[in-house]
Amino acid sequence: MKGIILAGGAGSRLYPLTLVASKQLQPVYDKPMVYYPLSTLIENGVREFCLISTPQDLPKFAQLLGDGKKWGISIEYREQAKPAGIAQAFLIAESFVGKEAVTLILGDNIFYGADTFRKAFAEFQSGATIFGYHVHDPERYGVVEFDAQGQALSIEEKPKNPKSNYAVPGLYIYDNDVLDITRNLKPSPRGELEITDVNVAYLKRGNLRVHRLSRGFAWLDAGTSSSLHDASAYVQTIEKRQGIKIGCPEEAAYRAGFLSLAELQELAGKIPNCEYHDYLNQFVAEIKRQQS
Repeated sequence: MKGIILAGGAGSRLYPLTLVASKQLQPVYDKPMVYYPLSTLIENGVREFCLISTPQDLPKFAQLLGDGKKWGISIEYREQAKPAGIAQAFLIAESFVGKEAVTLILGDNIFYGADTFRKAFAEFQSGATIFGYHVHDPERYGVVEFDAQGQALSIEEKPKNPKSNYAVPGLYIYDNDVLDITRNLKPSPRGELEITDVNVAYLKRGNLRVHRLSRGFAWLDAGTSSSLHDASAYVQTIEKRQGIKIGCPEEAAYRAGFLSLAELQELAGKIPNCEYHDYLNQFVAEIKRQQS
């Protein structure tokens, strides 16, 4: 399965921070924001990536992430000259996707907890898989309506009168039909190719699966100054309390089997002395103790 990270947009809600760096390059506690969605997909076995961003920001992402080889993955880069909806990413990355299934994650979405994603990725065979997350302000999102058996009945984009409190977070899994579906989409009244329209197309085919995320799961959308601060505070609290790191590509790559322990140790040795360096060394030491 191929992976797309959509890290474009003007970042106007984070002005003036985005005069310095793209939204997805802003720090969330101790790591660049893009580390979190990247790690989420690595954890779920995705090894080939296409990162989409603006022409001016792509060099900064390339400088940060490189070709991905240090983590045992590959990363390509594509330009989004003008934002025209989330679904536009499939047209930009069409040659990258080829004939494979694809997962798309938004670069400003942070996920933590439970094993729902792992199960969804492992079970995926065809059609589309999306997720539902209970929120108090569903009118801000795409909203899923369920029947009594928990099956999706409808999906609406930012409805004035939401039919449920379940919003669709920014992680989607599709078979290769998503390319044809996106090619045939008509722009919405705001001139964008809506991801909700892609999901509705799969729903009409009877080929859409919606996993409802549990109460113990955290979804953070770090697209505003307030939510960016909240995300940083959340990550700091979890990391300090549990002694783990959220959004650590090195650890995710090791756990996914993309790096050996020796490769992880070598990678950690190249990082300057800092808390991140210390964490990886402690992680390596812990694995060695478990194996002895």
